[in-house]
Amino acid sequence: MDSLVRSAAHPIPLPVVPQRRSRQGVVAWGSRRVTVGGDAPVRVQSMTNTDTADAVATAIQVKELALAGSELVRITVNNDEAAKAVPYIREQLDRMGIDVPLIGDFHYNGHRLLTDHPACAETLSKYRINPGNVGRGDKGDRQFAQMVDIAARHDKAVRIGVNWGSLDQDLLARLMDENAARGAPWDARQVMYEALITSAVESARRAESLGLRGENIVLSCKVSAVQDLIALYQALASRCDYALHLGLTEAGMGTKGAVASTAALSVLLQQGIGDTIRVSLTPQPGEARTQEVVVALEILQALGLRAFVPSVTACPGCGRTTSTTFQELAKQIDDYLRASMPVWRSRYPGVEGLKVAVMGCIVNGPGESKHADIGISLPGTGEAPAAPVFIDGQKAMTLRGADIARDFQGIVENYIEQRFGTGR
Repeated sequence: MDSLVRSAAHPIPLPVVPQRRSRQGVVAWGSRRVTVGGDAPVRVQSMTNTDTADAVATAIQVKELALAGSELVRITVNNDEAAKAVPYIREQLDRMGIDVPLIGDFHYNGHRLLTDHPACAETLSKYRINPGNVGRGDKGDRQFAQMVDIAARHDKAVRIGVNWGSLDQDLLARLMDENAARGAPWDARQVMYEALITSAVESARRAESLGLRGENIVLSCKVSAVQDLIALYQALASRCDYALHLGLTEAGMGTKGAVASTAALSVLLQQGIGDTIRVSLTPQPGEARTQEVVVALEILQALGLRAFVPSVTACPGCGRTTSTTFQELAKQIDDYLRASMPVWRSRYPGVEGLKVAVMGCIVNGPGESKHADIGISLPGTGEAPAAPVFIDGQKAMTLRGADIARDFQGIVENYIEQRFGTGR
């Protein structure tokens, strides 16, 4: 069969950064002002799983999440002990030099906790309110208004977070009745979508009418299925200009959770939808809580929306690379770069954009190494025991012997100091 590649009348368009349409606001703590929405970068958020009443353990985990790259950290505030602990958590963080804003996650009794514990209300930078569990009927309206009033008085940001597992049942019943009266009723899933969006948008507008600035409002409509999340947020973004928080409500464990979150968030972010994100991974036994932050950072970096850590390109390996040397070196360099970033962010401005290549044979090794800022092409099976190193697209040297890995790491360190050091 003949195949013909026709020349195009116009060049293939280059990728562009998606433009978001949400309002811009600020989540602040002390001198720390994290802009959210508008032209601000998409922000990474995470959540602790410690008992908030244990102020020391919670502060330690917040620190770990912040150092991993989380720009906002949410903590559960579910009882009096947790609310009392919030100022002490902030105090511990300040002593450790961690200025990440704290978000209080409230369900059922947030109106009372914020009222009874004014120091908690003042300390938190943002409140999360779920309209589905602030109470029903007039009682729910009063309790929602009570929380919004406190947020407005303290000029706090609020995320109005609707969840399909705790949807306002009165609203859902009303929409189901309206749907039954239609000549051509909607699918049940469409009614659920409408209930989620209506709950979020109506709650946000009511919050504004109660005195909360629109710039201080973030909305979320969380579900656990990828296609549902995409459909929901496309509709939500078309019906309001509030900042939006993205995330599957229960992404799952391990690769399943990481892949599902990546699939859903990438589609929306590429369309310019989303201002803060969280990857809600279920930690595997022994796995650090920070893994959810790592995945979120990788999603944004892979899309080219932000750069957090230097990227390491490495080939997958094949019959030409029966040695594990390149795998070990790639992991060593990647681990080294990630571990160094908490210090490097201030010491080496711009280092997060560094591109390193660690390749395993002569097929793509030299080419990929030339495309990186600094790269090495290790010898594959049957190749001469030599490893050319390329710096800024030019071959700089060839490494040989048993200490190639150590020598290359030293070259990377010197390159970073010379290119990104303050004395450059």
